[in-house]
Amino acid sequence: MLVSSSTIHDEAVGLTDQVVADRRHFHRHPELGFQEHQTAAYVAERLRKLGVDEVQTGVAQTGVVGIIRGPASGRVVLLRADMDALPLTEATGAPYASENPGVHHACGHDGHTAILLSVAELLMRHRDELSGTVKLVFQPAEEGPGGAKPMIEAGVMDSPRVDACFGLHLSNNHPVGTMIAQGGAMQASADEFTLIVEGVGGHGAAPHQTVDPIAVGSAIVAELQRIVSREIDPLDSAVITVGEFHSGTRLNIIPQRAELRGTIRSLRDETQQFLHQRIREVATGVASAARATCDVRIDRLYPVTVNDEEMAAFAHSVAETIVPPEQVIFVKPIMGAEDMSFFLRAAPGCFVFLGSANKERNLHHPHHGPYFDFDEAALPLGIELLTKLAMTYLERP
Repeated sequence: MLVSSSTIHDEAVGLTDQVVADRRHFHRHPELGFQEHQTAAYVAERLRKLGVDEVQTGVAQTGVVGIIRGPASGRVVLLRADMDALPLTEATGAPYASENPGVHHACGHDGHTAILLSVAELLMRHRDELSGTVKLVFQPAEEGPGGAKPMIEAGVMDSPRVDACFGLHLSNNHPVGTMIAQGGAMQASADEFTLIVEGVGGHGAAPHQTVDPIAVGSAIVAELQRIVSREIDPLDSAVITVGEFHSGTRLNIIPQRAELRGTIRSLRDETQQFLHQRIREVATGVASAARATCDVRIDRLYPVTVNDEEMAAFAHSVAETIVPPEQVIFVKPIMGAEDMSFFLRAAPGCFVFLGSANKERNLHHPHHGPYFDFDEAALPLGIELLTKLAMTYLERP
């Protein structure tokens, strides 16, 4: 790097108070997907005050893009942070707890957004040393229905064309100070299905006069699990979970219909397609055998999150300049999903996990839970990591 590694480290640490203040502001004022109006306004205002060359707002509704151009043309690298929170009531009791009832930053997106704002500040300080262009992408709606794809459709990968992309995710599955940058599949695809079972309603005391959609739906639930246990290679990974089952109005009435909804997860595109096919075949087949019908609807959400092997090796080497090499670890993929996957399919890149758990401080509760919070000591590490990834990538021969 033209700028010394120690300089970036010291400057990242020097921004600790600012990044913590930003994070706590976002945490107090969480907003759901495509409703991040206050968050986006805060981000845009900060970028403009920093002197970022071009600030675009309203991208894919509430997304924000900032472009920092170095003195000479060169590669273009994209850095991404997600801004949305979850529909969940916070129970941490933190002094910076959510002031928006029923909405909670329970996955660390407040930290991601704060980190990228501080990265913007460092990049602007060293703008004259940039060997290319950095796009800062503040994305809405990662938790659903997904903001990455509409941002790409709005042209965020073009003008100028992005050559590589990086992002990070705080992880309470790993202690603060650990980093994970590895190639291949890191997170699963995520799809949703809805099954509408139509039977024949009637009296609960005369089931022979009916076609019970509850019984049929229950049989479908059981049979769907056989797909995973008996039709998927044991060395492959797949999940079919029925999370909703709605039917009936009274205990002695056999209803006319039942509605089941669930999620599909896999780590390979081929497995994803197979699961879709077999869910349709199994659900309609079981219903037909019971003299019922089943309408199957499957909505594709996020593809598998796959890190480019070369970019992951590069990110791994950068991570080792920040923390001791033994703290840059390898892990198994997880079945959670991420729409960073769309960016990684549009350009080679790496999605890095940054440990944020501290059990001694009771900051280790799982993501998407009411007690989720993380150790803010991870924030300056995130600033240093993303800044070095961008600057070092642009200097590569």
